[in-house]
Amino acid sequence: MLTTTTFRSIEGAYLALLKLATNEHEHQIDARGNQAREVIGVGFRLPDPRQRLPYLATRKANPIFQFAEALWYLAGRRDLEMIGYYAPSMRSSSRDGVNLGGSAYGYTLFNAAEGDTISPFDRVLELLRTEPDSKRGYLPVFSAAELAVSDNPDMACLAGLHLLARGGRLHMVCNMRANDLDCGLLSDVFSFTMIQEYAAVQLGLELGTYTHFIGSAHVNDRDAERVKRVLDEADMRRHPQHFPFPAMSQETTPSTIERVLEHEELLRTNKVQYSAEDVAGLDVDAYWQQTILLFETYRQIEHDQADAVSRDVLAALHPGLRWLLGNRWPACATAGGDQ
Repeated sequence: MLTTTTFRSIEGAYLALLKLATNEHEHQIDARGNQAREVIGVGFRLPDPRQRLPYLATRKANPIFQFAEALWYLAGRRDLEMIGYYAPSMRSSSRDGVNLGGSAYGYTLFNAAEGDTISPFDRVLELLRTEPDSKRGYLPVFSAAELAVSDNPDMACLAGLHLLARGGRLHMVCNMRANDLDCGLLSDVFSFTMIQEYAAVQLGLELGTYTHFIGSAHVNDRDAERVKRVLDEADMRRHPQHFPFPAMSQETTPSTIERVLEHEELLRTNKVQYSAEDVAGLDVDAYWQQTILLFETYRQIEHDQADAVSRDVLAALHPGLRWLLGNRWPACATAGGDQ
């Protein structure tokens, strides 16, 4: 077959790419002081893009950041005020300390370009509503103008997203100019498949496949030890964890994203605190209540600095999210998370 290799979840693709770059890399590169092992031109496919979370104890994936970043994209934002709270390291990529540049993919996708009144995302949705079999539903992100910025600290790694409606399902192909396989890949696939699912909901289509292509697939030498631990865990475990994740609610609209982010800001600034019962009574459906529970968990970790996150909040979370939180933060494990 000439199509890309298919994996049940992102975890399988992640492990396969780590092995490839570690054991069969084609090049040893040193780009801007980052030494790395590189493979050129690789890809994979996910038949169920909802399985976008890896359950590897040694990797300690952060679902709170992943949901925050996906929402940040969906809202078309580029500010550091929000995303820097969940990932302070991203501040170093900002030229002005206020906004991010090329990596703020949502700003490019969900805001109207200069001289236009409609965002590229909405234009592609309208195209697919009127011409279901169109091949033109491409959303470019990388801009040639980025190359003209000397010493650009934040050039887009995402070249573009291609939406294809076929047979009542919405497929997506992602093209990356480069991907850090250990750090960037997991967050990228999480956010891009969330964008795909969001688009499918807006179009009233079922979720199709997700295909991911990378120009420069690399593992930085500074991450080699963690990568080795991750691969060792995968080789030794007998029963991999698997938590199927639910579908995005069909009621999700841009207003839904706005409401979720209103609650996110209140929690991030510690202006409110929610119990699980409080969250269940909020003006968002059960799917998005899970995200708000994650943000409340982080509020307790960051602002309360509690030894244990409240049991009711953890108990209300999807078991896969609870497992990931317990692996990353002792405060979640000691409060009774599934371990």
